[in-house]
Amino acid sequence: MTEPASGTPGSRNARRERLVGLLVLGVAVVLLVSTPTWFASGQGGVAIAQLAVAVVLAAVGAFLVRRAGRG
Repeated sequence: MTEPASGTPGSRNARRERLVGLLVLGVAVVLLVSTPTWFASGQGGVAIAQLAVAVVLAAVGAFLVRRAGRG
């Protein structure tokens, strides 16, 4: 495979990775914002699990966005 020229926009795969990364980051934000609802309803176990999933998704999303930026 050849590398795109330095003056051209990133490859299609890099754009797709960036978009998927941003989508995953968006889902992580929604999970983080909705977590207090579970704590308020007295279901702390669900809230903690939701926080864990949100942190993992945020890490994956950040990784994808950074990787797409390098290319």
